[in-house]
Amino acid sequence: MSTQEQGVNVTAEAGLPLSFHADRFASKVVLITGAAQGIGWAVARRIAAEGGSLVLVDRSPLVHDVAEGLRSHGVSALSVTADLEVFEGALSAVSAAVNEYGRIDVLINNVGGTIWAKPFEHYSPEEIGKEIQRSLFPTLWMCRAAFPEMIKASSGTIVNVSSVATRGLNRVPYAGAKGGVKAITSALAMEGAAHGIRVVATAPGGTEAPERQVKRGPSPEGEQEKAWYQQIVDQTINSTLLKRYGTLDEQAGPIAFLASDEASYITGSTLPVAGGDLG
Repeated sequence: MSTQEQGVNVTAEAGLPLSFHADRFASKVVLITGAAQGIGWAVARRIAAEGGSLVLVDRSPLVHDVAEGLRSHGVSALSVTADLEVFEGALSAVSAAVNEYGRIDVLINNVGGTIWAKPFEHYSPEEIGKEIQRSLFPTLWMCRAAFPEMIKASSGTIVNVSSVATRGLNRVPYAGAKGGVKAITSALAMEGAAHGIRVVATAPGGTEAPERQVKRGPSPEGEQEKAWYQQIVDQTINSTLLKRYGTLDEQAGPIAFLASDEASYITGSTLPVAGGDLG
């Protein structure tokens, strides 16, 4: 089915996926964090192709360019810059969505990512704190900010993005943060069920992506740091049955499925999307 058949003029040239389910998110308001690049951007373009109204949130002003590109192809897209490592930033994102659309049907928490890559004994206490702040608190605060709105509506879906790196080399603080995301998912699902709210997660493995325009952290310097990073790459590939990294679309597809009504009987679960690596 062409994109024109769903009533939204989007094309492959706009960076939208060639494979999608037309109108799966029609009439849905979907808030996506970390939407300026990477997996968040891939999820945004997929849900745009499937008819959703988007609220794209990122700390980088690049998110405004993403939203403008989608709007130029007929997509309803609001962009918000916010620091989601603090509760005030999460509240501002949720408030912007509610002010624009009146509600949030789906929240996709995608913010996070390893800052450093090294054995645990080489992390300073300050670095450990920054890793947890980056990869746990944005999900925690966004869930807290959006949950009351979903309770009011007696419906909603939250899709968190954890990681199979909860079992991996040279990223213990990041693993702890993403393990926390998985715990938030299972615990909040128990509370949300009584309100008609589903809470689910994916656990991506290694994912090929264009070079980030906004870096997560410093690049490896010196032979030792490069060797530690290479250990991560080798372990990631060796842990998969498919012996390769995934693509952005291979991550966005499962997230969109879990966010959709097709997954209406799934809650509290974390789906590994890592080529057979279960984490």
